[in-house]
Amino acid sequence: MASSSGRLRRSTAPIKSSATLRAVGASDIKVLLDHHIVVFPEQVLTREQQYAFTANFGEIERHGARNPQSKRYAVAHVISNLDGDGNPIDKSSSPVSNYRWHTDKSYYPAPPLLTALYAVELPPRGGDTEFANTAMGYDALSEKTQRRIADLRVVFRWGASRQKWGGSPVPEAEIRERPPVDHPLVRTHPETGRKALYLGNHASHILGMPEAEGAALLDELLEHTTRPQFVYAHRWHRGDLVMWDNRCLLHRAVANYEMGRYRRVLHRSVVRGTVPF
Repeated sequence: MASSSGRLRRSTAPIKSSATLRAVGASDIKVLLDHHIVVFPEQVLTREQQYAFTANFGEIERHGARNPQSKRYAVAHVISNLDGDGNPIDKSSSPVSNYRWHTDKSYYPAPPLLTALYAVELPPRGGDTEFANTAMGYDALSEKTQRRIADLRVVFRWGASRQKWGGSPVPEAEIRERPPVDHPLVRTHPETGRKALYLGNHASHILGMPEAEGAALLDELLEHTTRPQFVYAHRWHRGDLVMWDNRCLLHRAVANYEMGRYRRVLHRSVVRGTVPF
């Protein structure tokens, strides 16, 4: 394996591997823990092959129970800018868009520890994904701020972003299926012991804090931890398989291409995690 270059090499820039995908060993897990992002370029994978490799890291989290393609979505579901007829459209303004900073499924009681994303179709330029290192962001906070937020808990819920960005309310059936959960604003990585901020587009409010004050604090911390010095931008190539640690990273797609003209299709698998603490 060879490290990619860049100012975040020590903490956020990924490791690249040209090896054929295989069973995962202890050294591979250490690479992920040390670098948070691993890139396997020039892969040719079916959804089933992607599932089989990602499952080496843990139990795959099922997705899209109500989707008509739910059986295949359980293997690896599609992230795309396509409408129901397969035509490219601009989805960047959607309240639930992947173009806003988030960590996957933080509204789950035990959110995923890892995401694997495989590039199937890409625009000729652009369509990047940015990653923000929330452990670096936490470390850079003042001691006063670290003490202030040490014991705070954030409520996460499916559809929280719709309220923030003026979307339609979440149907009651979806709320019953996926009720709100609360997690520590400062979570501890269960394998490294390192502290990181845990927030993003699925965060609703801070428990026990006036709504306006809590919203302002979350916005301030999000702006802080997504500053350029904490961010790595991945420039996709077809066949890239990118894996990252959701416990210390935020990510977002970047709307830096003609979304209404070019197709962007990726397959995603997520590995079940543990309850944050």
